Amino acid sequence: MTTTATATQQFMSTEQLLKHWQGHRNLTRRVIEAFPEKELFEFSIGGMRPFAKLAVELISIGGTALKGIVDNNMEAYTEESFNPKTKENILKKWDEETGVINHYFNQISEERFQETFNLFGQYEFPVYENILYFVDNEIHHRGQGYVYLRALGIEPPFFWERF
Repeated sequence: MTTTATATQQFMSTEQLLKHWQGHRNLTRRVIEAFPEKELFEFSIGGMRPFAKLAVELISIGGTALKGIVDNNMEAYTEESFNPKTKENILKKWDEETGVINHYFNQISEERFQETFNLFGQYEFPVYENILYFVDNEIHHRGQGYVYLRALGIEPPFFWERF
């Protein structure tokens, strides 16, 4: 009779997941930095939102969602009142939000990552899937930023340089 060994080590730790997400955030921050001030707020292609609006969306979701998970708050997402006027305002808020994300992420127990949570009262998935969505959403919007930068004749940061 042959037995098969069962793996007891998980694929990725929560620390590795946070590091992966923060790596993407570091890269998106560099994309924000690459934009000229005016174009950050005004440039658009095909009716898509300017990159400043995309950055505000990313700033508004991560920490708010994690706080909701930690507090078991399933209230609907409401638009943030953050309305930056400069690239400096966006970058400052981006850095502040990184701290908020780290704070709440580190309050989620290992077991909670597997629990189903109805984020904003409409996204009922395991906590880890919601977090992966935040990363996917950021990659999606950063891709739009890459298109904008290239259309402006600006070389975007290398996508593999996240740290």
